[in-house]
Amino acid sequence: MKFLKGMVSVVLAVSFSMAADYVIKFSHVVSPNTPKGKAADYFAKRVEELSHGKIKVEVYPNAQLGKDKVILRKMKFNAVQMAAPSFSKFTGLVPQLGLFDLPFLFKDENHLHKVLDGEVGQKLLDMVTKKGYVALAYWDNGFKQLTDSKRPLIKPEDCRGLKFRVMSSKVLIEQFKALDAIPVVLPFSEVYSALQQGVVDGQENTISNIYTKKFYEVQKYMTMTNHGYLGYMVVMSKKFWNRLPQDMKNVVLKAIKEATEKERIWAKELNENQLNKIKEYAKRTGKLEIDYLTPEQRLLWEKKLRTIYPKFYGTIGKDLIKAAIKAGE
Repeated sequence: MKFLKGMVSVVLAVSFSMAADYVIKFSHVVSPNTPKGKAADYFAKRVEELSHGKIKVEVYPNAQLGKDKVILRKMKFNAVQMAAPSFSKFTGLVPQLGLFDLPFLFKDENHLHKVLDGEVGQKLLDMVTKKGYVALAYWDNGFKQLTDSKRPLIKPEDCRGLKFRVMSSKVLIEQFKALDAIPVVLPFSEVYSALQQGVVDGQENTISNIYTKKFYEVQKYMTMTNHGYLGYMVVMSKKFWNRLPQDMKNVVLKAIKEATEKERIWAKELNENQLNKIKEYAKRTGKLEIDYLTPEQRLLWEKKLRTIYPKFYGTIGKDLIKAAIKAGE
């Protein structure tokens, strides 16, 4: 009897694998319990349901198949079918994605999503698609905040003379130069030790990054500026996409739309929960001061930092920047 049961299991497993006409390897570099990780798993589940098993999605978290830059090369040859890298991984191909590095471009989350889901967002997806990928969607990480070890950052001039770690981005370098601060380009993996040892005074990041990497433990001040945005772009191998019949393409598009809606909710919830944990730490230890900008104070930052926009009319596009601003009016 046990032998027969075993045989039935094998037959069922073989039947299921035979039923999958297409296999998608979805690579990402974060853990499964993050918003991106959960959304990738949700997408996998919905694709298999909607395709009635014709498409099987295998999700590989924690950079199991390689880091994003390696994966993007593999996708060109269809060795990997999907990924969700940060925008910074695409700016070499599509400099216009530097749009999202522009400080104080978005009034709030609603304005941001209007841009992502509107004409500007679609133009940028199309630009990436023309570079050999199929750009499917934007997934949220969150808005960036400022932290430092020297003084509260309430007015733009409070940044003067401070050293801030930045990603390798011309926009972000100009952002801190406009504040009379000193931008220092460092890999993300080195930020904690650089803050701890005083190599840099401060940094900018989303709440989820500040919390998971414990930057708040080696900083004295955090200002809730929401001055910039970090996000991900979900892309598929063009070679794989072109193999799919239209009905299966429709399945992928429907599943990615549903997963995107879920991911945004999870990202917002995570940032709120982790901010509460940072607040608890600040209250318990007295080692961190958290400041919020008033609308009047935010306007001062906005006026100061929007002065860098014209420097990027050539690379990002004046029309694109103006259209993004207009979406929030």
